[in-house]
Amino acid sequence: MAEGMEGGHHIDIKKLSFIGILVSLGIVFGDIGTSPLYVMKAIVNARESGSTMPFNEYIEGALSCIIWTLTLQTTIKYVIIALRADNKGEGGILALFSLVKNLKKGWLYLIAIVGAAALIADGVITPSLTVMSAIEGLEIYNPHTPVVPITIGILIVIFVVQQFGTSFIGKFFGPVMVVWFLVLGGLGLSHLSENFEILRSFNPYYGYKLIANSPSAIVILGAVFLCTTGAEALYSDLGHCGAKNIRVSWVFVKIMLILNYLGQGAWLLTNYNKPGFSVVNPFFGIMEEWMVIPGVILATAAAIIASQALITGSFTIFSEAMSLNLWPNQKIDYPSGVKGQMYIPRINWGLLLLCIVVVLHFRESGKMEAAYGLSITVTMLMTTVLLVFWLLKRRVNKGLILVFALVYMAIELGFFSANIIKFFDGGWITVILAGFIGVCMYAWFNGRLIKTKFIKFIKLENYIPIIKDMKLDETIPKYATNLAYLSRAKRNDEIESKIIYSIIKKQPKRADHYFILSITNQEDPYTFTYSVDEVLPGTIYKINFMLGFKMDRRINDYFDMVLRDLMADGVIPSRSSHPSLRAHNIPPDLKYVIIDNTYINDILLTVKEKIIMNIYNFVKYVGSDDFKAWGITSHNVVVESAPMTEDCVGKSKIQQCEYIRHNS
Repeated sequence: MAEGMEGGHHIDIKKLSFIGILVSLGIVFGDIGTSPLYVMKAIVNARESGSTMPFNEYIEGALSCIIWTLTLQTTIKYVIIALRADNKGEGGILALFSLVKNLKKGWLYLIAIVGAAALIADGVITPSLTVMSAIEGLEIYNPHTPVVPITIGILIVIFVVQQFGTSFIGKFFGPVMVVWFLVLGGLGLSHLSENFEILRSFNPYYGYKLIANSPSAIVILGAVFLCTTGAEALYSDLGHCGAKNIRVSWVFVKIMLILNYLGQGAWLLTNYNKPGFSVVNPFFGIMEEWMVIPGVILATAAAIIASQALITGSFTIFSEAMSLNLWPNQKIDYPSGVKGQMYIPRINWGLLLLCIVVVLHFRESGKMEAAYGLSITVTMLMTTVLLVFWLLKRRVNKGLILVFALVYMAIELGFFSANIIKFFDGGWITVILAGFIGVCMYAWFNGRLIKTKFIKFIKLENYIPIIKDMKLDETIPKYATNLAYLSRAKRNDEIESKIIYSIIKKQPKRADHYFILSITNQEDPYTFTYSVDEVLPGTIYKINFMLGFKMDRRINDYFDMVLRDLMADGVIPSRSSHPSLRAHNIPPDLKYVIIDNTYINDILLTVKEKIIMNIYNFVKYVGSDDFKAWGITSHNVVVESAPMTEDCVGKSKIQQCEYIRHNS
């Protein structure tokens, strides 16, 4: 449950309330709310210099496209339809995939991977674009403003503060964004009186006329699409704020956005013949001269909030990908002590590095627009595909599903075509970023499946007599009082052969209690329970943690809780088995053994599987060691290696041709 604090009391911000709406404005709409910084500028730049279409018709048609894109894409697809596709209150493309992955469509995980990878690429482009767009406003005062160094400095600050949490400054996100949207609407409204004819843009005919008659229509669509780029983030933040708060907030946000776009349009029609018009960003052009500096400061604050939301969203995507076996386990921190405020160190610094590279490469916000639009278009397409299967699962009328699929595939393929033609103008960076992440996810998912083929699962009950005798055999040095192994066996009565190999063969490990720990991923994002199966009374226990995909995997902390429960119930002793330590109430020692499967014989793999495993081994180094990812402190962990299989599978037995014995 998403909760806030007020006066020491918990508030459920997912319920419709003033606080919930305020939080929604601060978290959900930062991305789409900063679109006016660059959308109209991109539309003006998309107009061909020799165009025969009158400028007023061009602007009115473009505004009509904006209004109806916001209506069709954001309002209908996301606010009305997608927000219903919640997984126990959670949204986003991976949560949507969790809802449909049981439909026996083996290829749907590829759709989820492509969409998630493109959304992560957006997490790199958005901070770079929004912050730079805001800082470029200073060029009105000083054309030689060092935009790139200032942008990089702000980005470094944004990413550095992630490790300390944002619970304090997060309290100001909502009020700042309220001011931002009121300023957007107020500025737009103040310029409407300059040209009321701009209101004709509400008629979709003008948008159709622009697309039908303009030779550069596909380029214009690429610019128009930027107005709805935050819609996917809106769906992803469903779990933070709840559908009701997002829907109510959107009414206010949409009105303010449209007012601002109309105001920029009216200003453009009034000033397009004036000297220097072409170099002024319409967003800053509608401001009075005295307001530019405060406007840049406010725009920068809004850009920082939008960036913060995208960065946190990226952490959430990677966290969900880990629980869906699409990404290796990584250490996750919660610096604010709030569930939604997660921090993944390696991801954070990786995103910062990529943002700096993007800023240094493009050096102007206008050159990033192609990369920005392409990443979100791909994600939206993938979301549409998954929504179709979700609607089928919900048994919605197939005729309505067909209409939904045709309409939105046509719209989004049109936008995709408009953005892909800019591949060499910047779209290539999205393909590289998303492609790299997507290939890594694909290799990790399938590499795990390949490894599973070679992991031998055996019946634990067959080895109970041996372990029972080992416990009584004092000629074997005691290895630990409590010995824990991590298992991925799906059947409760099975265990990996490598664990038995470690206990019995590699180095006999005598212990008082053996614990087999496993995780079962749950559809409910916040499931947080465990079960105990006493396999051999007083000796062997299987502990199964049932964790939702939003719960982190801090097994060390959870197992400590389990041990305390078992000690409180008298199942295991609460004091050390050594008399000298027991006399001082010292708790029993605990040791973890983590086993790495080190080798698969290449003869057993196809060419495709060899490639996948090579990438898998590379991605493995991106993740944390198991004991770090699961929150286990290294002082009581032993990491062992074991062969994938002890059998000589696929090999012919070598034949003995001669045996010579010499007499001594």
